[in-house]
Amino acid sequence: MFAQTPAPPYYSVIFTSQRRADDSLAGYDAMAERMVELAAQQPGFLGIESARNAEGFGITVSYWASLEAISAWKANTEHRVAQANGRRFWYQHFELRIARVERANSSEAS
Repeated sequence: MFAQTPAPPYYSVIFTSQRRADDSLAGYDAMAERMVELAAQQPGFLGIESARNAEGFGITVSYWASLEAISAWKANTEHRVAQANGRRFWYQHFELRIARVERANSSEAS
């Protein structure tokens, strides 16, 4: 699904990752679902979009009202546990980028 974001400006957190190919992924799906659920409860959360291919490469973009909301999410206790597990067990590599959305357009086929 597409995130229903307000008119810009707002912020995006772009999390690009490569999951490990071994059996260390135990608990990953449950934790990923929980993080989406928990993020949605955070002040300033605007939405999320995520995709992952069969080889484990994924991109998740979450949208936030402010840099302060992003910082609060990063510091969330349960999220910090997920971050540590990601580094230790689930991700071979990841990149995290934060960007200010200045303009947004959309279109649907007629």
